[in-house]
Amino acid sequence: MKNKSPGKIIGIGLNYLTLSVVSLIMLVPFLWMLSTSLKEPAKIFVFPPELIPSPIRLENYTEVLANTPFHLFYWNSLYIAILVTIGTVLFASIAGYAFARIPFKGRNLVFLLLLSTMMIPNEVTSIPMFLFMRTLGFINTHVPLIVLPIFGAGGIFGVFVMRQFFLGIPKELEEAAMIDGCSRWRIYWSIMLPLAKPAIATLTIFTFLTSWNDFYDPLIFLNDRELMTLPLALSLFTDEAGTAWHHLMSASVMATLPLLIVFFFAQKQFIEGVSMTGMKD
Repeated sequence: MKNKSPGKIIGIGLNYLTLSVVSLIMLVPFLWMLSTSLKEPAKIFVFPPELIPSPIRLENYTEVLANTPFHLFYWNSLYIAILVTIGTVLFASIAGYAFARIPFKGRNLVFLLLLSTMMIPNEVTSIPMFLFMRTLGFINTHVPLIVLPIFGAGGIFGVFVMRQFFLGIPKELEEAAMIDGCSRWRIYWSIMLPLAKPAIATLTIFTFLTSWNDFYDPLIFLNDRELMTLPLALSLFTDEAGTAWHHLMSASVMATLPLLIVFFFAQKQFIEGVSMTGMKD
């Protein structure tokens, strides 16, 4: 700070102040959710609002766990998100390596067409996908929630991320491996994937969060309560009598905590992956 002019110091201070204000604004919904989850039903909408509940009602959480198979919803969301993440990373890394390193006729055109499909809204393709899955007999199963995201917009986004990262890896590494007799698969598995850990970490976080928070696809493909994922299960707390806000917010807090924990421990890899996945031609 000694070598900086007063104008630069003021500018840095204003940047920090702006970021702090924006961060506090973005924290308000989460703080309200957490506060509401600990309130008595009669005190949820009092004015002025109470940020710190009095008394703190932990029974909201125990009632949610006692009245709904919340552990089952957790398991459904968890294993679906894990399978989608593994499948997406595997598919995207293979395709991304092919588009980045393997020359073939029409490669750029095929990649451009692939990216153009990301502009199609999910709502447009939902009816054809529903009819297709119904023909295969996969309605009211978890299969559409696993397969469609891997080869849908999320998978295409992953292909883009991995391709951009692979383009930034020096070609000399690949050429040296070919001279030593390595096959394309060996180069991909033993050289490219280890170097792509930051991009894989970024794609893993994005994919896991997207699958965990998905509400639209489970709403379309699932009917049975025991098959529900967490976002869809949250709708169980709204019925003809209204919304049980204290239970809904308690369930929402329990559904959100795993995401916060994952991001807290993986934020370094996430930031590194975002910064290293450049826009290469």
